[in-house]
Amino acid sequence: MNLWLGLLVGFKEIWAHKFRSFLTMLGVILGVASLLSMFSLTAGIAKGMREYMQQVGGLEQVSVIPQEPPEEQQLFADTSPGRTIRDAESIVRSAPLVSTVTPVSILSSAAIHRGATTIRGEVDGCWPSFVEINKHSVARGRNLCDLDLEEAKRVCVVGKVIVDRLWPEVPNYNPIGETILLNNRPFTIVGVFEYYERDRDKRRRELGLDKVKATPAPRKRGSRSTRTAFSTSNIPFLAKNSTIIVPITTMMFEFKSASMVGGVDQGPMLKLDALTFQVADLNRFQEALQQVSRVLHEAHRTVDDFAYSTHEEMFDSIEQNIHETRMSGGLIAGISLLVGGIGIMNIMLASITERIREIGVRRAVGAKARDIFVQIVVESAVIGFIGGLLGLIASAGMMQLLIAISPGKNAPVVELENVLISFGFAVVIGVLSGLYPAWKASRLDPIEALRYG
Repeated sequence: MNLWLGLLVGFKEIWAHKFRSFLTMLGVILGVASLLSMFSLTAGIAKGMREYMQQVGGLEQVSVIPQEPPEEQQLFADTSPGRTIRDAESIVRSAPLVSTVTPVSILSSAAIHRGATTIRGEVDGCWPSFVEINKHSVARGRNLCDLDLEEAKRVCVVGKVIVDRLWPEVPNYNPIGETILLNNRPFTIVGVFEYYERDRDKRRRELGLDKVKATPAPRKRGSRSTRTAFSTSNIPFLAKNSTIIVPITTMMFEFKSASMVGGVDQGPMLKLDALTFQVADLNRFQEALQQVSRVLHEAHRTVDDFAYSTHEEMFDSIEQNIHETRMSGGLIAGISLLVGGIGIMNIMLASITERIREIGVRRAVGAKARDIFVQIVVESAVIGFIGGLLGLIASAGMMQLLIAISPGKNAPVVELENVLISFGFAVVIGVLSGLYPAWKASRLDPIEALRYG
């Protein structure tokens, strides 16, 4: 039988029973719309999570963390100097699989003054590569430079949240060149980091659903200093937006050159609070870690007092959650498509009952059983095909409805692969639903069919 002729007959049959055909397709339409909408919403969530992972450092970021040496090394564990700037210098010099590294010395809960305003925050002493490793971007001014390190300059680069807290009366203030006090030591702001936020938070802010405000807390009488309260919905990036970095040499000279305990100077605190590096090639990730391990073992006099902290576990957890969400949503949408397929099968069986005499006439004039079989399968496939197309259109409307209901959530991401899968399922369901009715029609006895009706 001519396939093109079969398609024409199929379209004519659908057109002859428009309302019945639409009801038959409805299950497929809703199934395809649900399936594609689920895929798109999951893709939007995955995109937001992966962007967040990238903004907090990505898979290539690795931190060297302290750990208790093994029992057999306890006797000579004190010979290890721990994490120091020399570790960072050794990694730069002897680990070519590492693209960049930064030592970090942290001043916790530092008092940050500007005029009558005082806030508390963390100050990081680091190398300029801190910005690259932690995926920062300088929006105004400049980053720290090697000259700042060499001369131990009192300069700093601050996050947008810090600016908003110190200058709450001036929105989007440009503080470049301004002086602030860090634990009563003057530092000049030379740069401001970009404001970081998730895609969903950006959408909510642009739609006016969330407003970032900086409001002064009640001021005590007789006090020149006030604490600024800051409210923001962008919690995951709050720490990143509150970053303050200074040259690590300045940190050591100004804040770590002496450690007073009970009025007694314990000497300089030259050990690092963090040591972070970035792997140049993720395909050689483990090889890079082994390379760094050899460097650190030599620097730490063979003492295993360090370990690595990576984002692999977090990334695997995110991917697993995305996979499970996609599978559960796909199962629900698949059930909808299956119900639609049952509807197609039911209608095709009813159609065969109506057309028994027509089938008998066609068999009497020479049509073979396989011609009848192909004709019914083609008609069923046409119903699935049209239902799939209408389902794609319906999914666009469904996604717009979801965006209107929850405008602040992750925007759906429509991917060609998911469109083809959803549409392909509709066509496959249409073909499979027509197999049994087609087999039943092809098995009809021509003489009995001619007697029918």
